[in-house]
Amino acid sequence: MSSKYLLIDKEILPDIFEKVITAKRLIQTGQAKGITGAVKAVDISRSSFYKYKDYVFTFSERADGKKVTIALLLSHESGILSSILNKIAESKGNILTINQNIPMNQVANVTLTFDISQMDMEFDELTEEIRSMDGVIKLNLLAME
Repeated sequence: MSSKYLLIDKEILPDIFEKVITAKRLIQTGQAKGITGAVKAVDISRSSFYKYKDYVFTFSERADGKKVTIALLLSHESGILSSILNKIAESKGNILTINQNIPMNQVANVTLTFDISQMDMEFDELTEEIRSMDGVIKLNLLAME
């Protein structure tokens, strides 16, 4: 049985999908006065907005579950994992499990599972902040429940 939803990196999708999400955010935050203002601001047609608005969501918007598991590849340096855990805690994420392998060739594999139900920032924003941290070589989403 196949799933109804797919998780796809936005880099391979046409720009229209991200523009629809941006337009929805403009409406939700009151930065645009209605759909007409929002679609004008992101330069898409109203028909495109209506075509996709009920089918395109950010990860955080559509997350049916409240737990995520991410895999990290980190430089083996003091304080990197601690900084990541602090970043998750600052956003009100709650760490559930931490699995770390013994570092090999100055690189450590870490898997974190945490609760995102009380977070005060979008999950994708958090992952981008973690990706940009010193010592973070790679971050992949493994699972969401």
